[in-house]
Amino acid sequence: MRQKITIKTIAKELGVSTSTVSKALKDSHEISADTKQKIQAYANLYNYKPNNLALQLRNQKTKLIGVILPKIVHHFFSTIIKGIEEVANERGYHIMVCFSNESFKKEYENLRVLSNGSVDGLIVSIANETMENKDFSQFKDLVSEEIPLVMIDRVVSDILCDKVVVDDVGGGYKATDYLLRTGCKRIALVTTPNHVSVSALRRQGYEKALIEHYIKSDTSIIVEIDEEENFNDQIAPIFNKDIDAILAVNEIYAAKCIKYAKAKGLEVPYDISVIGFTDGLISEYSSPSITSVAQHGFLMGKQAVDMLINHIENDSEDYKPKRNVISSDLIIRESTKTSS
Repeated sequence: MRQKITIKTIAKELGVSTSTVSKALKDSHEISADTKQKIQAYANLYNYKPNNLALQLRNQKTKLIGVILPKIVHHFFSTIIKGIEEVANERGYHIMVCFSNESFKKEYENLRVLSNGSVDGLIVSIANETMENKDFSQFKDLVSEEIPLVMIDRVVSDILCDKVVVDDVGGGYKATDYLLRTGCKRIALVTTPNHVSVSALRRQGYEKALIEHYIKSDTSIIVEIDEEENFNDQIAPIFNKDIDAILAVNEIYAAKCIKYAKAKGLEVPYDISVIGFTDGLISEYSSPSITSVAQHGFLMGKQAVDMLINHIENDSEDYKPKRNVISSDLIIRESTKTSS
């Protein structure tokens, strides 16, 4: 059985644009007879069949946008939804929100249902399990079928679609640099596995700041948290390493680290400083309140839906993907010492 081909496959093989292939398959007078014959013959040889559901998606607008996010209980993602909804409503669209719960299978099912003509386009932050599996075929299929797609936060560089991301390297750098400038020397990193793109980037920023301060990175005080295992058991070893600060890649990890430190008789921030990512309610109302890297999820949501609707309403078949990078800010609170 021959492999299923798409318009983009034909265009690549014959060295023409997707627009030319699309017009040739529609027998457009804009395409020369020789080019049309070549394209149509190739399509027939490989039994090309247009995706009628995808055609419906492009040609019959529903004014509905699909959003797939990894988690339902997460301040960052809730602010993204607010940003998406605000701009979508302003531009005459509604949104349908689904959650993958970090599952590849659930994400795949959500994509399959939403891309069957139910929505005009999709905004997706990739599930943890999908990042771990490195299976992005479902997203490549969406792009091949010319379904408008915007990836946010957790993205894959080689998927040719619009993307909106936070400057995670810059965020990790700013947080670590601040801790070092307040006199901290042994900064532990509590993170997720490296296949999660945002965590890997935050680690890069952490290591960059250490290098600039002539401090060697110590893997014995870097913990990659397995969500299936007990959190306290995993962070316990770093508290035996004479650390004086912790950078956590989200506010939940930061709050848990503070709770553990208190149970060990440590006073935050005098004995140990803590910084987290995501400036949410946990960070604001914890005791002590948590110094945080603000990721501006609301702005991310607004930019993502704006890009998506521009794509949906752009008639050009050769739409050029864009990448927006949002700067992060450090919100200083009680969990860190004052910079000298």
